[in-house]
Amino acid sequence: MSSAAASRSDITRQIVVISAVVFMIIAAMFGAGVLGGTPVQDLQGGALSANATVLAPASSAFSIWSLIYLFMIAYTVWQALPSQRDSERQRRAGYPIALTAVLNGAWLLAAQFTTLILTVITIVLLLAALGATIRILVRTPPRTIAETLFTDVTVGLHLGWVTLATVANTTAWLTAEVAPSSWAEVADAWGIAVLVVVVLIAGATAIATGGRLAPALASAWGLLWIGVGRFSGEPESTPVAIAAWVAAAIVVLVPLVMWATGRRGELALRR
Repeated sequence: MSSAAASRSDITRQIVVISAVVFMIIAAMFGAGVLGGTPVQDLQGGALSANATVLAPASSAFSIWSLIYLFMIAYTVWQALPSQRDSERQRRAGYPIALTAVLNGAWLLAAQFTTLILTVITIVLLLAALGATIRILVRTPPRTIAETLFTDVTVGLHLGWVTLATVANTTAWLTAEVAPSSWAEVADAWGIAVLVVVVLIAGATAIATGGRLAPALASAWGLLWIGVGRFSGEPESTPVAIAAWVAAAIVVLVPLVMWATGRRGELALRR
């Protein structure tokens, strides 16, 4: 590819990322009710609210979206700089990150206008896209702290939270449309079993990413608020609350142990 063609291709990538993140932010504002949409907690007959299932985080947990969106905006501005235009790492990761932004916005639109099962399908696709994106970043380590902060931490936080959100979303669909009412009698047992699976997934993520801390922190944040929701809200479940808090501790402990044994996670810079 000629130098001019490569430059046009890189500029196109930067514009695509900007467009995708703008779409995501507009969809988020619509989903928050700012642009006339119905707030997410009131959609789908309340199935996505903080008191819909034993695995729904308390409403304060969703404040993490503000942080994720802030990081996404910062990444978008940073990747648009001329210094990042011909970055080989951005050439590999730019379009995948743009895809995660589009799927993020698509989930909000699916929740507004379609069905619960379509929200589940969309968030599973988003989780898969984030997993593939972080694998690209792991295989191409960052050279600078700025690269780590704007790219790796951004994707890591998004991945960690969406891991929890996928569990909550799927549970909401199963509870509202699939599971018989008799399942309520064993909701605590099912909730604890699912939390064990979450710990295994988060642990596998930490190992696969060389001890990255950002995904673990975002997942642990959600787990902490599941515990708060079940301890002080409805449906109340002390066993699930305790299990969620223990799970949060384990999820963070795994990458910390890896750091202590020489794996540097986000700080493993390429030499």
